[in-house]
Amino acid sequence: MRLTKKVTAMAMASAMILSMTACGGSTSSSATTAAPTEAAKTEAAATEAASTAEAVKEAAGDVDLSDKKVGISIYKFDDNFMTLYRTELQRYLTEDLGFKAENVVIQDGKGDQAEQTNQIQNFITQKYDVLILNLVQASSAPEITDMCKEAGIPVVFINREPDEAEETRWKDEKIPATYVGCDARQSGTYQGQEIYETENKGDINGDGKVSYIMIQGDPENVDAQYRTEFSVKALTDEGMEVEELLKQRGDWDQAKAQQIAQDALNQYGDKIEVIFCNNDAMALGALQAIEAAGRTVNEDIYLVGVDALTEAVQNVIDGKQTGTVFNDHFSQAKMAADCAVSYLKGEDVDPVNMVDYIKVTQDNAQEILDKLK
Repeated sequence: MRLTKKVTAMAMASAMILSMTACGGSTSSSATTAAPTEAAKTEAAATEAASTAEAVKEAAGDVDLSDKKVGISIYKFDDNFMTLYRTELQRYLTEDLGFKAENVVIQDGKGDQAEQTNQIQNFITQKYDVLILNLVQASSAPEITDMCKEAGIPVVFINREPDEAEETRWKDEKIPATYVGCDARQSGTYQGQEIYETENKGDINGDGKVSYIMIQGDPENVDAQYRTEFSVKALTDEGMEVEELLKQRGDWDQAKAQQIAQDALNQYGDKIEVIFCNNDAMALGALQAIEAAGRTVNEDIYLVGVDALTEAVQNVIDGKQTGTVFNDHFSQAKMAADCAVSYLKGEDVDPVNMVDYIKVTQDNAQEILDKLK
């Protein structure tokens, strides 16, 4: 069984302070209580900020992070979610942890594993102290791990999870490698629950089954696999009969998803009751097709995604998307950076560190949106 550590507190953009979580040891959190006056709120915020600053300083220990070099490679820069992630990662490393901006280098893998592997080799040649990697292909993890191990450089894999055998190898061979992410099974389950929690449990036409199309990301990606499987499983676990009309690869891309949804709506028409999308970018594309076809979300069709992109959350508020799932990039970025610091301090790090997803519906969408702004 994999070792996991879940962070359930959501990190916030500006109004709230991130709680500190040490990857290799115990966790601690801080909570704020609403104060009756603005003055009290200001004082509480100042106290919290001071406490957080002290926690960051303590987390770094005696290690001088200012001269440590962090090499980061993102599978591709034009991915909506990873743009949010890398922006927060860079901010946290430099503003909160004290790394020099010039020592935090982030490169674009351009969706090409060969390109990314070359970037990683350059990081190794230039003797970077720790790497944070969002792999183009998760299956490349063993090769990349061995490269880093040979060079004596610890590595934090993010967002795209290597398989369980590789994570077990890190533990058994005491390799300084770890994965930080969310369990995609949870996100898929939340998508299915959002459909089940609708008034008609997803069965809009009342024929006793939920007829759906599934727009996948990359089928070789474990997140896409789990979201695809567990979104439907959540319905069948509740005793619902389901009918898959179409499952097609959309590569996480809005334009591709729009075309897939358009073609499916033309082919299956009103028979489609639910469109599952493995991410929100594709849900935005599907929405364009839905509206062009004269259909109305939450009236004659349901639509769910994952990531809680700002536009998607606003669509949930406006009733243009049934729901989404917050892929908490704040807490993931923080966790990844904290694990990197733990390695620099010579501490042990669990091979797998997980952050919880958060279900986003009309009940809490405004709250989530406020935290994203």
